[in-house]
Amino acid sequence: MSADTMVPKDIPVLLTSSVVVHDTGVALKDTQERIRLTLESIREWLKVEPGLRIVVCDGSRHDFTSAVAEQFPAAAIECLHFENPQALVRQYGRGYGEGEIVRFALENSRFIAKAGCFAKCTSKLWVENFVACASGWQDGLRFKAVFLDVFSPFKPTRLAYIDTRFYITSCKDYRQHFQDAHLRIRKDEGYGLEECFRDIFLEQGFRGSLFTLPPVICGVGGGTGVSYRNPMKRRLKERLRLWLVRSSRHFAPLF
Repeated sequence: MSADTMVPKDIPVLLTSSVVVHDTGVALKDTQERIRLTLESIREWLKVEPGLRIVVCDGSRHDFTSAVAEQFPAAAIECLHFENPQALVRQYGRGYGEGEIVRFALENSRFIAKAGCFAKCTSKLWVENFVACASGWQDGLRFKAVFLDVFSPFKPTRLAYIDTRFYITSCKDYRQHFQDAHLRIRKDEGYGLEECFRDIFLEQGFRGSLFTLPPVICGVGGGTGVSYRNPMKRRLKERLRLWLVRSSRHFAPLF
């Protein structure tokens, strides 16, 4: 599919899942609850855009095929599963496992291969304003960056990390720049996948690659076990934060 004809529903959504937890630091460990929340995420994604193609890729060999066929018989959903290297996930954390899941999906998903792109979202989550975030995307990368000290009169604004819960990318750009990002993780130093993405992003000098509106991410974080809440006050604050960053001469080219 050519980039100039891309519309939101043509971008496959890749949900990265691990029903069985290999990272001992993850808060939500109950397998049945993790399955339930992943299926809830699929349901919510189909509400956001009923015509979506969804790829569920699980790194603990859990096969969602039967549950998906029963609950979403008319939906275009591809289910993949494999066994992540458990020792390495325990050593480097869930960010390492996520990187391997995305790698496996790129190598094996028919939907992603046909589209030449994908929107990655952590399973158990969905993006309420996905259509708005994806509208106008043609090619390349779209990330949500997290900036700190935006409202501080005393400290300079800084790009703290890339939020890897959700992003949109062409397969070409992901393979070229981010496919091995998780191999840089230094868990003992607190240098996780988000920091790896940040540094690659800055090293490569990407421009025009950040979302111009904040993605509204909903659901339950598997790592924390916490439900993400997006009250209007928080949404307005995020919009203001983004407006201030985009108004900065230093950061404006990133958008």
